[in-house]
Amino acid sequence: MNKSKNLYRDIATGLFFTTGVFGFMSGEFIISTMLFGAATIFSNMDFGGSFKA
Repeated sequence: MNKSKNLYRDIATGLFFTTGVFGFMSGEFIISTMLFGAATIFSNMDFGGSFKA
């Protein structure tokens, strides 16, 4: 089950990054910066489900 979570995270990160590259090439610098930031944050998130207070 951990593989599927990593797969979904990798797919989402790849989509954010690819969309950011195309946005950067078309001149939409603010949107591409936000997409690169979203890809960075999303790739570093842990969806393990174990939260400690």
